[in-house]
Amino acid sequence: MNNYELMVIFTPVLSDDEFKAGLKKYAKLVTDAGGSIVAENPWGLKSLAYPIDKKTTGLYWVMEFTAAPDFIETLKIQMLRDEAVLRHLCTKLDKYAVVYNARKKSGAKTGTEKLTEA
Repeated sequence: MNNYELMVIFTPVLSDDEFKAGLKKYAKLVTDAGGSIVAENPWGLKSLAYPIDKKTTGLYWVMEFTAAPDFIETLKIQMLRDEAVLRHLCTKLDKYAVVYNARKKSGAKTGTEKLTEA
């Protein structure tokens, strides 16, 4: 099992219920394949850096999960087939990224905070 982080940009025309249904759909896809979800973070509506399909905003969602390496191709195919998904990016996390994310969630210092001048 490898650690992954998935970021998905959904189309902004989805209702709140449709957005939550999309989140549950992909979370269930991961768990049904034998993976486990470590963390989910729906960012909500954000501006895009450039227009995609004539849309300037999108509904962002980030999920950290563990899964088998062969599952990622199945996930990618499902994302490409879904018309509600504008873009997606799935990244394999190394051991340092896993530790960093765990420390960030726990509230401990990660070493990337800005120093405040006294």
